[in-house]
Amino acid sequence: CSLKEHLMEINKSELANIELAPQMVQIRLFHEMLLKGGNRKMFVRRFRENLNVALRGLRIRKIIQRPMMFLLELEEEGSWEELKARLTNVIGVEKFARVWRVPPDLCSVKSVLNQIIPKLNPSSFRITARRSDKAFALTSPEINQVLGTYVHEQFKVPVDLDKPNLNVRVQITDKEALVSLMDYEGPRGMPVGVAGKVTVLLSGGIDSPVASYQMMERGCEILFVHFHSFPLVDGTSREKVDEIVRMLTRYQYRSRLLLVPFARLQQEVILTVPPQYRVIVYRRLMFKIAQTLALQSKSDALVTGESLGQVSSQTLRNLSTISAVLDKLPVLRPLIAADKETIVKQAKSLGTYTTSIIPDQDCCTLFVPKHPVTSSRLMEIEQIESRLDLDKSLQETFSSIEEKTYHWPL
Repeated sequence: CSLKEHLMEINKSELANIELAPQMVQIRLFHEMLLKGGNRKMFVRRFRENLNVALRGLRIRKIIQRPMMFLLELEEEGSWEELKARLTNVIGVEKFARVWRVPPDLCSVKSVLNQIIPKLNPSSFRITARRSDKAFALTSPEINQVLGTYVHEQFKVPVDLDKPNLNVRVQITDKEALVSLMDYEGPRGMPVGVAGKVTVLLSGGIDSPVASYQMMERGCEILFVHFHSFPLVDGTSREKVDEIVRMLTRYQYRSRLLLVPFARLQQEVILTVPPQYRVIVYRRLMFKIAQTLALQSKSDALVTGESLGQVSSQTLRNLSTISAVLDKLPVLRPLIAADKETIVKQAKSLGTYTTSIIPDQDCCTLFVPKHPVTSSRLMEIEQIESRLDLDKSLQETFSSIEEKTYHWPL
């Protein structure tokens, strides 16, 4: 829609629909990339590659790169809503906004203000200027003062620095001046791929999708591995994981999910291992299998959604016993000190929570007693495992792994 002639109250939803001319969108990169020194170009290059994928299928006329910033020129107004939805998922974006792009002088900025102020008719305003070009004659506070005085005297609009009805943002660079009315938040974080690849044990519960996203946010590409006990139990967990991986692929654009059949191994454990130790043995077997798959995919670590003390297998002693089975890769637990309320909050913001809470029969809790061991001893667990003959079952497990691939945008 066009600029409104008689707008008395300005709010975010109305500003979001204002048509900007020309059709430019400014993307500001996550500030931490600025601290990477000589490696900054590598981070920005990877961000550009990810951005190109995220923009696939949209009508973008031009992409202009600036230091720690990109400018997108849209071919048509209808591209904005879809672009906005996609940019909110591009890791590495700190903020983005629709902007007027004019020459880097205050006369050009005033010409934009001459369009905005009369048509929006705000009850109060402020100017928030930022001078990226240090050679520009005025400092940021001086730009605020000059433009603020101009608007106040020209249009008789009162200034309100605390709660303005309209906040006009002005950025001066060496090549252009950018004027915007509101910012949209990006997910921040480091571009996916700059920190290597990790393999996540994805359970389908609340925690592991959140752990996956947190690793993506720190620049990791994810290989997903899910252990299921179908046909010993129903296929709900596989369906849940399929949906969760689809959601998480919005952040890394291409995903692989390995579905590992665990029923045969689980049956052999049930026949040999005392009930109170079964979860520990299950987890050690999963870690062992996941390590092999991770090495095959050139991953640098395993990742789980474990949180200290959340369940019996996640006491400090049990986590230590489970991790001891790994001999080639470390295991990372990004949620180790997080409480459940915090994890649930992030799961809801990711959109995975609703799927994660769908009831299913988790293979780790199948045939487990009410009071499993909470303080296992490694030597005792290794003695119990020595009675298992799993070579044939492991061979069958690896030969029966299913692989699914996902892409976004579709």
